Amino acid sequence: MTITITAFERSPDRGKGLARDMRVRWALEEVGQPYDVRLLSFKAMKEPTHLALHPFGQIPTYEEGDLVLFESGAIVLHIAEHYQGLLPDDAKARARAITWMFAALTTMEPPIVDREVAKLLERDETWYEQRLPMVEERIRKRLSELSGHLGDADWLGGKFSAGDLLMVSVLLRLKSSGLLDEYRNLSAYVARGEARPAYKRAFEAQLVVFTAASTG
Repeated sequence: MTITITAFERSPDRGKGLARDMRVRWALEEVGQPYDVRLLSFKAMKEPTHLALHPFGQIPTYEEGDLVLFESGAIVLHIAEHYQGLLPDDAKARARAITWMFAALTTMEPPIVDREVAKLLERDETWYEQRLPMVEERIRKRLSELSGHLGDADWLGGKFSAGDLLMVSVLLRLKSSGLLDEYRNLSAYVARGEARPAYKRAFEAQLVVFTAASTG
């Protein structure tokens, strides 16, 4: 059965690979599974056809036969559990890798997205200049904790896993902020993720979509 995912017709990240369909593309590339992409406008995302797949009107969604999933983390977990390459065979190592998946999405990502929202939507508020440093300090605390755990290791669990895929995807959102540069081992960790052939294929695939939308 052909896998179909949804993605932005014109991504707001301007082809930087930060939209959450990128995580799913990367996972599918890592496990060697072909997939189709159905592109959606912002208008189409709020229409009944898409809402039947994703009740919150977002992307990505994942369709495989009669299976429909939404939420990038749930989709990546499904891919990792059903195809070889993203989770260890050992049960305990597997559980630890899944723990890092949750850590990426529930511990690391929220303050990072909070910063993005503040910079995008709250710049004109009188309290913006006071709030932003507090948000960034929360991010630094999490980065420091993650940096301490990673140490000199290449990956969080010894071997690259879905936990690393999601963690790198989250940390990439900080790439232009300068915050990541304060932690050399985390900068190197993200660079290793970007250097993986599967990541490069996924990045190029989503960039082609943005480029075509921008020139068409």
